[in-house]
Amino acid sequence: MGQWQIAMIMMIGYLFVALLIGVLAGRKQDKSSLEEFTVAGGNLGLFVMWFLMGGAVFSAFSFLGAPGWAFSRGAPALYIITYTAFAILPWYIIGPKIGKIGRKHNIYTVSGFLQKRYTSRILAMLIGIITLLASIQYLATQMKGMAYIFNIMTEGRIPFWLGALLSYGIVVVYVATGGLRAAAWSDVFQGILMIVISWTVGLTIVNQLHGSIPEMFSNLTKSNPGFLEIGVEGSTMSPMAYTTTILVSTIGFLMWPHLFSKSYATNARTIKKTVLVYPVFALFLIPLLFVGFSAVNVIDSSQIGSPDEILPFLITTVLSLPGWVYGLVGAGALAAAMSTADAITHSASLEFTDGFVRNVKKDLSSKATLLIMRIGVFIIGGLAYFITVFGGQGLIALLLGAYGSIVQFAPGVYAALYSKRVTAPAVITGLIVGTLVNYYFQLVAETRPLDIDAGILGLICNVALVILISSFTQVKELPIAEEYRKIGS
Repeated sequence: MGQWQIAMIMMIGYLFVALLIGVLAGRKQDKSSLEEFTVAGGNLGLFVMWFLMGGAVFSAFSFLGAPGWAFSRGAPALYIITYTAFAILPWYIIGPKIGKIGRKHNIYTVSGFLQKRYTSRILAMLIGIITLLASIQYLATQMKGMAYIFNIMTEGRIPFWLGALLSYGIVVVYVATGGLRAAAWSDVFQGILMIVISWTVGLTIVNQLHGSIPEMFSNLTKSNPGFLEIGVEGSTMSPMAYTTTILVSTIGFLMWPHLFSKSYATNARTIKKTVLVYPVFALFLIPLLFVGFSAVNVIDSSQIGSPDEILPFLITTVLSLPGWVYGLVGAGALAAAMSTADAITHSASLEFTDGFVRNVKKDLSSKATLLIMRIGVFIIGGLAYFITVFGGQGLIALLLGAYGSIVQFAPGVYAALYSKRVTAPAVITGLIVGTLVNYYFQLVAETRPLDIDAGILGLICNVALVILISSFTQVKELPIAEEYRKIGS
């Protein structure tokens, strides 16, 4: 039996187990309950929450994008460790407050949270649309990762389009049937798998190529001066670009609906415990960055189609490891991609249905809403699949692009919790302008002012407009604004 056949059997076996866990997790739950589908009854425990939050963040970019950036960009790849260490900290404070508001007013989305505070259907509809677009971009990151893994680990036998279809098809099935609980328990299995595999494989690769971690860094600093520094000759990123990349990721982290909505899925005590133990999850990224650093001067960039392929290329071509290692790495990378894809698919369907559809057709019953959410999972999956197959950006570029639009939710969310003076017209205008600025500097402009991240440029405009317009649109006091502020204080 060929090495690629062993790898394929192991990866398909993993997909079957992931599907089985997801389906079984949601089997005994009330399939007609909107609350169960959206927030798993609001009673998830610490163990599941830790893996759900970790799995929702560490994705295809972890196994593929992170080593790819370490290989091609050097020190800038460390932004991943930096923002994951700090980005969750605000949740310790705002998470319990958001959850309390949600339980009181039966809210389970970002759009619902903001619509209630600002009494604006237009704002909720905008949130639904922006979330849909950003989520599809984020999902494309995961699908590309899945497709790369299947294609390379099977030595090209499974084409790009089929690899993405196979793996993401599993996600769509268990999310549509079991909702958040199915995603959560699948993430537990996937999280354990990717932690074990990343350390085992990462250290094995470094030791085989360089003998030890210190030797790897010694060789790298001698042969590539500046590669492991920021803003010096030989570095690949300016200090401003690096800093604002961290900033947009840190601020945008909790604004992602698939993370924001977890405030509704558990209690305040569990949220705070999750924040305290969450950074431990990020440690599995370290050996994956080592993989990218270890490949510098070992592999020429012309040998691979994209830096995102560096890990599977090392496994299959440079080191020529046995097929079971191919399969193990493939399963770990699929686990990372799927654990994020399920959370994003679920939340994107919730946000678009709650924010857009329910404001277009306001008399929807809970049963009809739940059906639309389930159908939405398949539609969103199809759109993301189209972008994956026909799009050309790398994994980290797609990820940062999505963060740039989601971070524009932050002014409205924080103002809702801590100010009663900010108005709906201000938040709507800021959100629209901030999102347009972000996409302009991502997709149209050839350069950015001072090399600032596109998302941060949009956020600066957003905040300025929120402050300016709020000062001219103070019409009346809203009781709900005071209620949000008191809970937020």
